[in-house]
Order: sequence, then C-alpha cells, then structure tokens
Amino acid sequence: MAMGAPPSSGQQGNAPIWVQLVPLLLIFVISYFLLIHPQVKKQKAQEKMVKSLKPGMKVLTSGGIIGMVISVKDNSITVRSADTKLELLKSAVVDVLEKPADEEQEKK
Repeated sequence: MAMGAPPSSGQQGNAPIWVQLVPLLLIFVISYFLLIHPQVKKQKAQEKMVKSLKPGMKVLTSGGIIGMVISVKDNSITVRSADTKLELLKSAVVDVLEKPADEEQEKK
C-alpha cells in the first residue's frame, strides 16, 4: 500500500513521447515569436540606423540630448547641442529626428 496502486486508467501513463512534447514545443514557438523575434528585429533596425549616421543629422540620445551630428568616427560621434560640443558613443543614439536637407531631396 505504501508504494501506491498503479493507475486505474490505462490512458494516463501510456501516452507517446511526441504527444507529451507537443505542448512544450508550442510554448517555445509562441515565446519565440512574442519575445525573441521582435527584439532581434528591433536590434537590427538600431544597428542599421547607427551605421547610417552622417554629419548634419539631428539625433536624440538615450540621455535625452538632442543635437546635430558634427562628425562620425568608428565607435563615436561628435554632437553639437546649443553651445556644447559632446563626443558620444554611437550606441547612445536612440532616434534620428532630422536628416540633412540634401539627403531628403535625393530620396524624392
């Protein structure tokens, strides 16, 4: 009696292994499309935006600084905000607010 009696229904312990794995696989697929895929997509868009930085662009940084890009180096950019000249990492740029006028005309 201490060991317990075998299940009275033959269906409980005899399910094939693939039937038991289907819910686990569904959870993984759903979590991939809800969590991982959007993050990867956002990261690729951020990398593309950082690579396209050019002098004359108006940018917003993660610290809330809005300024005009003066020069672009390998890992950093120089930004002028009001009377201040700052050197920031490219990864600090969150958004491009304005592109140079000549670049906007090229797209038209």
